[in-house]
Amino acid sequence: MTYILPDLPYAFDALEPHIDAKTMEIHHGKHHATYVAKLNAALEKHPELFKKSVDELISNINTVPDDIKGAVRNHGGGHSNHSFFWQIMAPHAGGEPHGEIGNALKKAFDSFETFKQKFSDAAANHFGSGWVWLILDPSEENKLAIMTTVNQDSPLMFGKKPILGLDVWEHAYYLKYQNRRPEYITAWWNVANWKKVNEIFEKAK
Repeated sequence: MTYILPDLPYAFDALEPHIDAKTMEIHHGKHHATYVAKLNAALEKHPELFKKSVDELISNINTVPDDIKGAVRNHGGGHSNHSFFWQIMAPHAGGEPHGEIGNALKKAFDSFETFKQKFSDAAANHFGSGWVWLILDPSEENKLAIMTTVNQDSPLMFGKKPILGLDVWEHAYYLKYQNRRPEYITAWWNVANWKKVNEIFEKAK
C-alpha cells in the first residue's frame, strides 16, 4: 500500500492571521505532497517496505537499503514530520498548556515561559532548513528536552519521541514573513494545539 497525503484537519485559512492561507495551501498541497510522491517512488524498488508505517520506516532508517536510504531519509522524514506538524496546530489555540504536559514542562524547564523562550531561541538560531522539537528521551528516563534536526530529519531517527515540532524551513513562513523567522515563531505560538500535544505526551510516556 502506497503512502497518501493526509487531509489537513482544518481549512487552509483556519490559522489566519498567524499562518496565511496561501502558505498552508502550498505547504500542504505542494511540499508535503511532493515528499509523499517521492517516497512512494523510492520504495517501488523495495515494495516490501510499504508494509511499514512511515514512522516505523524512518525509526529504522539504518536498516533501509543503501540505494534508497537517502530518499527515505529526506522524503520519508518530510512525510512524517509534516503529518505530525498539521496535528499539533489548530485555530483558536495557543496560550499556556495545562494537564500533564503543562506540569511536565514546568518540572523540566522551571516554567512554561522559560521553555517557550528556549524553544523559540533554538528555532530562531537554527542555521538553514530544519526543525526544532520538544522530545521525550527514552535514554534519559523519558526526560523532556529540546532538540533541532537538519533538513527533514526526525527525532524518531535518533530514538527520540517527538512531542511538539516547529518547521523552520523558509517554505513554512516566507510568503508572509519573508526573512523574519523570529516573527513567524512568535506568531506560531498562537496556533499551538496543546490539547493534541498533551494527548501525544500521555501516549508517548
